[in-house]
Amino acid sequence: MISVPTRRVKQFGVEFYQAGLTAKDIDRLVKFEVLGYTGGPQAEEPKAKRSAARARVNWDMLERRISESEAAYQRPVIRRKIDELAAYYRECKDAATLPAIPGAVIITSEKRFTFTPVAGHHDLGLLQIPEEHGVLRVLDGQHRLLALHALSQNGEAAGIEVPAVLFDSLDARQIVELFVTINAKHTRLNPSHIISLSGRKLYPDPNQALAHDVIRSLNEDDTSPLHGEIKMLGTGRGRVSQAPLAEEIVDFLDTVEKVGGGAKIQEVRSHSKRFFLNYIKALSTTFPAAWAGRKYSIKTGAALRAFIRAAPDVMARARELRRDAYDLNAIREAIKPWGERLRDRRFETEGEWRLKLAGGTRGTVDTLTRELREALR
Repeated sequence: MISVPTRRVKQFGVEFYQAGLTAKDIDRLVKFEVLGYTGGPQAEEPKAKRSAARARVNWDMLERRISESEAAYQRPVIRRKIDELAAYYRECKDAATLPAIPGAVIITSEKRFTFTPVAGHHDLGLLQIPEEHGVLRVLDGQHRLLALHALSQNGEAAGIEVPAVLFDSLDARQIVELFVTINAKHTRLNPSHIISLSGRKLYPDPNQALAHDVIRSLNEDDTSPLHGEIKMLGTGRGRVSQAPLAEEIVDFLDTVEKVGGGAKIQEVRSHSKRFFLNYIKALSTTFPAAWAGRKYSIKTGAALRAFIRAAPDVMARARELRRDAYDLNAIREAIKPWGERLRDRRFETEGEWRLKLAGGTRGTVDTLTRELREALR
């Protein structure tokens, strides 16, 4: 156990602590982690090598401290931000006129602390924290502490104390809710990041969770025509944002559930990954020139949203043909009229696509959806 002077605070029945942690305490006790997945396309190497050299951050050593898992909730680390913070900390150290980290970081623990008040002060005392690596997790301030850790590795953080707010009574759901509350408004947490936390971590919603799984599969499956094209968590090389696609898939699943009932939604849920993967494959062969060409807008968020909206009609058409609605060949046969009537030129960026942008993105989605549905009739 380590003991730190602490003030105990209570707000609406929730008890937490305000304390100061040294850079050494942070190195020993804090676990740095980000929400991420293995097996997907790797993020691009950072281009700002000069700024990294100027900040003198040892990235090989620092990244060994950062774990990645689906159980985490923090966004991927922004290298540029850590470079800038590390450089700023050094400026503060050299000038000795401003504190480097005046604001409190927020830290959680799955293990309970022991608070011992001093005589005559029920809210002031010593807080005992288990001396275990990884016992603390950063809820707010991870970049600030990672930059501090980078300085610690070079022996430049001696004597620094960081103000911290510590929680030891929140469950996993409360932690994620607090994280989103802090970040969604003040630091503009990317909507795609919230999508990845929804459905399972923020609240139980099977359609939200499945929409996330479907999009992740489309982005990570080696056979997917959208492999690496989707910005999961709002970052990466992809050109299409995760959030609007997820919203369309959730609407699709909600509609199936309302119209078809419990049995139908269970069937569709069990085949959703297969259907959407085969659907995208069928689109890539129905519009081969547009899918492979650079001067087309078929792989934009607006076009993909329209295709998702037309998914129930595609399923219905495949069943009219007395085929398996989730089968690749059946889907190809169902959407064959699109290739004959709309053709690749419908998605030429400087052609019909631009002519139909007058109503904005929403108007483009509505217009294309209407054309797709009419072409199937």
